[in-house]
Amino acid sequence: MYQVQDWAEVHRLFHRERWAKAKIADELGMSRNTVVRLLELSDPPQYQRVSRGSKLDPYRGSIARMLGEDPKVPATVIIRHLRRDGYGGGITILKDYLQGVRPLFVEAKSYQRTSYLPGEVGHTDWWEPPIQVPVGKGARRQVFGLVTTLPHSAAHACVFAFSKTMADFLPALTGTLQRLGGVPEAMVVDRDTSIVAPRSRPARLHREVAGLFGALRLRPIILKPRKPESKGQVERTVGYLETSFLPLRSFTGIEDMQTQHDDWVTEVAFQRHHRRVGHKVADAWRVEQGFLAAFPDPLPDVDRRVEVRVTKDGFCRVGDVDYSVPPGFSGRRLQIRVSTGEVMVSSEGSEIARHRRSFVPADVVLDPAHARQLRLARDAHRRLQDADPQIPAPDLARYDALVEAAR
Repeated sequence: MYQVQDWAEVHRLFHRERWAKAKIADELGMSRNTVVRLLELSDPPQYQRVSRGSKLDPYRGSIARMLGEDPKVPATVIIRHLRRDGYGGGITILKDYLQGVRPLFVEAKSYQRTSYLPGEVGHTDWWEPPIQVPVGKGARRQVFGLVTTLPHSAAHACVFAFSKTMADFLPALTGTLQRLGGVPEAMVVDRDTSIVAPRSRPARLHREVAGLFGALRLRPIILKPRKPESKGQVERTVGYLETSFLPLRSFTGIEDMQTQHDDWVTEVAFQRHHRRVGHKVADAWRVEQGFLAAFPDPLPDVDRRVEVRVTKDGFCRVGDVDYSVPPGFSGRRLQIRVSTGEVMVSSEGSEIARHRRSFVPADVVLDPAHARQLRLARDAHRRLQDADPQIPAPDLARYDALVEAAR
């Protein structure tokens, strides 16, 4: 069973590179029928149980280190080193494994250069500005920014969030690419846990991230750890943000910070003359936009979905915030859809509540209609518990009269 990464690469090669199905099959080592089946899937394939490991699994770390030193080292040399460590498998499975992982090391090394063709590649990374912004009710929270750059033109975009999870990365990457006006051929990423599955060897994107990259026909390039020079363009952009955008600014909230940044990009950052580019950033970006791919229609769904159980008092907890639901759902499991600005609650496919998302720690979000319904339900319950019905004593004289009449 092929994985999300196979689906993403097949769609990218077919839709983006315009490769024939037979060529894709030869390149990826799969049958043409498999290529056809993967192309017929509009969504990533569902998770399947991972197969049993091979004799090569304990030595993947050693292989990665050797490829890190020399991405083109032959399999015969690698197996000679592995034999010394006790490897008892054959060279065939080693060659098959190298065929899949070697390109990652070759590409990561080749993309450390400083000149790029328009639309060829983008760099993205998280920025941690030393800033907290108000979130309401007297609370403040740390802000993070996902910065995406196009090295050819030095254009950049940034989308802010309150955390650096995979659920934050998906809409943030989509938002930065929308601001840049299209999708480059490849995206260089580091091994941040919001992007790459922890302890995966070779490094692999999270399934959801791989699904987004596949939907955008975007090829991922995962860099080796502790190699900041490999993403120099985005690192320099972060430095530029800290020295040119942040000083002497204050923000009333994350929306205000986003608005101020986007305005500053248009009025200042894109109007500067970039020495490496040799032109004004806005002029170079305008040209590069013609080389970026269009977004799929509709855009990929990047909302987070979870299932939670409703508390006895009629709330469901998402993160560290409680959101109200109508009475009658206590103890039931409901489906939650979380976007950057809203929390939608559904039961068996029908929406029962919708709230503006709160980022106040330990907040309680109560819909006035839910509060009114809950109050009425509690009052009715209390009346039933407190009621002491008075039953009048029967009038026995009526029975005596009936007996007399019967005589």
